[in-house]
Amino acid sequence: MKYFNLGKSDLEVSNIGLGCMRMAGKSLDEAKEIVKVSIDSGINFFDHADIYGKGESEVIFGQAVKSLGIERESIIVQSKCGIRDGMFDFSEEHIISSVKESLKRLQMDYLDVLVLHRPDTLFDPLEVNAAFKHLHSEGIVRNFGVSNQNPYQIELLETELEFPILTNQVQFSIRHTPMIDAGFNVNMKTDAAVGYAMGILEHARMNGITLQAWSPFYSGHFEEIFLDNPKFEALNELLTQIGIKYGVAKDAIAVSWILTHPAQMQVLIGSMTTRRIKSIAKGSEIVLTRSEWYEIYRVAGNILP
Repeated sequence: MKYFNLGKSDLEVSNIGLGCMRMAGKSLDEAKEIVKVSIDSGINFFDHADIYGKGESEVIFGQAVKSLGIERESIIVQSKCGIRDGMFDFSEEHIISSVKESLKRLQMDYLDVLVLHRPDTLFDPLEVNAAFKHLHSEGIVRNFGVSNQNPYQIELLETELEFPILTNQVQFSIRHTPMIDAGFNVNMKTDAAVGYAMGILEHARMNGITLQAWSPFYSGHFEEIFLDNPKFEALNELLTQIGIKYGVAKDAIAVSWILTHPAQMQVLIGSMTTRRIKSIAKGSEIVLTRSEWYEIYRVAGNILP
C-alpha cells in the first residue's frame, strides 16, 4: 500500500481509503472482518458521514474498532456533516453538534478530519471558522476539508478560515471524467468542453489539496457500475488485459487509473465485501504507462480532440 501526506498536513494516509456508507446494517462480526481485512490490506483511512445509515454506520464501525482492540492513533478517521433533511446546513451550531454526536456514535475522542458535506449556499465563512476554532481548540477535530466544492466556493470559505483545507471529496472514475474532459477540450465547441468541474483538478494541484475520489466504479451519478457490465464490454476487456499484465483484477486497474494521475488523489472505495477490498487494494502501487492510461480513457467512450 502506498501512503502520502493528506493535503499539506503531516497525516500519513493510505492512497486507498474505505468509505463506510454501506456499513450500516452489518453485524458486529461482519463489520469487524471488514475493518480487519482493510487494515491487513494496508488501508488506514476510514471515511464516514453523520447521515450514513442515519448514523448507524458510525455506530457499527466504532463497535468494531473497539472490539478489535485497534489503537485509535493507528487509524485515520474522517467524518462529514452538513446534509440535513431537505437542506444543507453549515451553521456553527449544526457543525459543532454534528461532530459531537458523531464522536459519541464512533466511541472516539476526536476526528482526524472533518469534511463539510456538499456546499451550503447560505453559509457564512465567519460562522464556519468559529465552529472550526471551537472544535479544534477542544481537540475534537484536528483537520478540515470540504466535498463537492468548486474553487470559488473553497476560496470564499478561505477568506475567513484560519485552518487549511486538506481535502475536496469529488466524484471521479473512468466513466465520470468531467474534471479531465474540459481540460482536453479547451476552446472547443464540443460537449466535453463544458466546464462542469470549474477547474477543480487544477485548483487542487496548485493549492496542495487532496482530491478524494468517490464512486470510483460508477458510470455517471450513481447510474450504474461499469465493472462486469455488458454495456461496457470493451472497457472491461481492456481492464482485464491490462490487469493480466500487472497480475491484478480489473477493479485494481480501475483504481490505479485514478491513482496514476499526478494530482496524487486518494480513492475512497465503498465495498463491504472483503474479497473485493483485498483485490482493489492491490491497485495502490500500480502506475500505468501513459499509453495505457490514455487507452483506458478513450475506450471508456471519450474522444480526444
